[in-house]
Amino acid sequence: MPYREKIAWLSLIAMAVTFGPYFAFAAASGGGDRLPGLRFLVPFGIAAIAQAVLLGLGHWFLRRRSPLDARMPLDERDRAIDRRSVTLAYYALIAGMILVGVVMPFNSAGWSIVNAALFAIIIAEVVHYASVVTSYRLQS
Repeated sequence: MPYREKIAWLSLIAMAVTFGPYFAFAAASGGGDRLPGLRFLVPFGIAAIAQAVLLGLGHWFLRRRSPLDARMPLDERDRAIDRRSVTLAYYALIAGMILVGVVMPFNSAGWSIVNAALFAIIIAEVVHYASVVTSYRLQS
């Protein structure tokens, strides 16, 4: 498995483990609080810090296991995969931001909009890394 595919898998797993529970909590709580309520801020902070720790430890572990792969520069295939996956993630992010910025202000407020924006960002990252994994899998 190529090093960059391992990094993409690490990122997908870290997002699922940390932000999956956060969004489950947000959905169960309703999310209609007026800002700046701190009821969602603390769980979000915990999720963000946990993701940073998981990614940091994962990167460290992968670099220790295969230091030569970690230092290898991007080749043409890696650049093409990255370009394609970033493009798909951009479209997902724009669709989410249109929903959050154009549609939701008419029927939602407060943390509903904030959580929807965070969800759109996470979905865009999932699309990005899932596209990287799929591209490496299809080319192997």
